[in-house]
Order: sequence, then C-alpha cells, then structure tokens
Amino acid sequence: MQESAKLATWNVLFLQGEPNMLKPGDVAPEFILPDEKGNEVSLSHLLQTGPIILYFYPADFTPGCTAQACNFRDIHNDIQSVGLRVIGVSPQNKESHAKFKEEHNLPFTLICDTDKIAIKMYEVDGPLGIGVRRVTYLVSQGQKIQDVLRADFKIGKHKAFIEKAIILRESAGLTVSNPSE
Repeated sequence: MQESAKLATWNVLFLQGEPNMLKPGDVAPEFILPDEKGNEVSLSHLLQTGPIILYFYPADFTPGCTAQACNFRDIHNDIQSVGLRVIGVSPQNKESHAKFKEEHNLPFTLICDTDKIAIKMYEVDGPLGIGVRRVTYLVSQGQKIQDVLRADFKIGKHKAFIEKAIILRESAGLTVSNPSE
C-alpha cells in the first residue's frame, strides 16, 4: 500500500505537474549562465534582439532530446523569419553541448545549467529533483512569458507549439526580411 501511494504521488507530480509552474503573464526569471562556447549569457542580453523560444530539455544525445533539437533545427528558418530565436537549456556542460550542437548541426545557442539554477527558477526540475522536465517557453522582449508548453513525452507537441507561434506572428505581420542569428 505504501509503495502504491509513492507511485501515485510521483504520477501526480510528473504527469500533472506542480501547481506553481510558471505561466503566461509571469515574469521570466533572469539568469546568467555559460553557453556551449563557455561565454556567459543572460536572459536580458538574449532578449535584446527580440523574443525567444526558451526550451528546457533533459539531456544531450538522448533519443527524445535529439529528436526535439533536430525538429527545431529543421524549422529554424521559419522561426527566424518571424523574429524569434531558439535557446536550449539543459544540465550538461559546454563540451557536451558543443559536441551535440556540432554533431546535429544545431543553429541555435545551448545554455549549460549544470547546477540547475535556471531549471529550478523556471520550475522545470524533475519530480523529487530528478531529471529535467521538457518545457518550452515563449518569452517576450519585455521578459514576460507569453506562452508555455510542458510535454515530457510528446516531443512533437513542442514543434507544433513553435509552429503555432510562427503562424500567429506571421498573421500579425511580424516578419523579418533578412533573418539571422
């Protein structure tokens, strides 16, 4: 009985999420962390050129995380065409991120959060502190969370989330003539 209670608690935490997860309208927490090159980057610096897609993922080179990163890579031109940039965050070090980025030809920045600083601030730490939740935030240039998607196992939902943001920005006339990162 006690083991089933533990499993039920874990299922509630993992499958339904914590009730205090950041939501649209919340201020996106500031962070300063190294990227895959070892350069310190802050959220406010990343937002200087426009809104970003800030996605948290469990680990480099896992099948699900690789599929997600490659999905974002494959629509990267569309993402840039509406003035958005992709920033990935996971707890691996710069060497792992640099290898992951190079091996999969990823055209976006990967942030190293080895101590789970941003991961905890964005409330995407795994249940009981184990792992990292797969969460994608759309963050405005004013550092507000515009939208959020948490889908730990349904990788394709993250691509669809971004495609929806692209369509909404296109329909609002928010396009860039010569997108570049």
